[in-house]
Amino acid sequence: MRSSSSASLAPARSFGSVRHSPPLSSGLAQTLSLLDAAAEQLMVHRDFQAAFDTCDRGLATLEQEDSRCGEFKASFCILGIQALAELNQWHGVLSWILQHYEYQEKIPAKIMQMCILLYTKVGEQATMQEAARLWLHCPSNSRLAGFGTVAELYLLHVLVPLGHVEEARELVLGEVGSGAFTEDQRQTGLDVVEEKERENQEPPPDPSRSPSPETSGHTVSPQAAVIQKLEAMLRFIYRRVLVSSTGSFPLRRVFLAVVLLYMLLVRMDPALPSSFIWISKLLQLLKQMWNTMFAPYYQALAHSKRL
Repeated sequence: MRSSSSASLAPARSFGSVRHSPPLSSGLAQTLSLLDAAAEQLMVHRDFQAAFDTCDRGLATLEQEDSRCGEFKASFCILGIQALAELNQWHGVLSWILQHYEYQEKIPAKIMQMCILLYTKVGEQATMQEAARLWLHCPSNSRLAGFGTVAELYLLHVLVPLGHVEEARELVLGEVGSGAFTEDQRQTGLDVVEEKERENQEPPPDPSRSPSPETSGHTVSPQAAVIQKLEAMLRFIYRRVLVSSTGSFPLRRVFLAVVLLYMLLVRMDPALPSSFIWISKLLQLLKQMWNTMFAPYYQALAHSKRL
């Protein structure tokens, strides 16, 4: 997914909340150095594989007993998600996150938001359905600052696109929705759900009842449309010949014959199968025009011979 924006997923370079904490142990100092290196590889050098490898090494060095471990882990995971996305290895993002958090309910809100957006971007929202549902129904997560954003993303980018209108309505109106959405957001969410429900209730078009190309102007192929225009033009010329038949034979009729021959022999390739129907129609019209122009002459000549 090299087309994805690095700024959209990558965290800011500064990790001020970590730097101004109490003095770091030697292990955490090494971890912080790896975190800086991963950020530089991702955002400056754009070496995505090196950035991901550095994140993996940093996660392995974390001291679980330190209270700042959670901040470091989340930072490494944010950088790692961006690196995997840039490497087009997005399909492994959720499993990689679960290696470090073990349970979906323990994933930080910001990382859950990123995962929903990432899998939505690649059209794989269903991958996040179970994880997001478990996360939202975990009581401890309802107190997190990003809880409402996760609920909103889950509603708009997972449930509604997948057509799960009942679960979407329960999310908006149920216990989860009461804590996640304001009154205005709840009403907007219901409107979105009802619109999706109406779309689901519309019967699919019946192919057997679809109008045929002969009766529907919307289903006429480009070739058929061109043939219709050509036929209309030729009929116009034919009518002009009828009008001009009372005048002198000559120049006007010769000109019309030249135009038709030019269209027949120059503008169309007789070797193309697509030209056959055109040529057939032209020959029919030429025959009608010939009979119109010269039939009276031949009839008069035949009558004089009989006399």
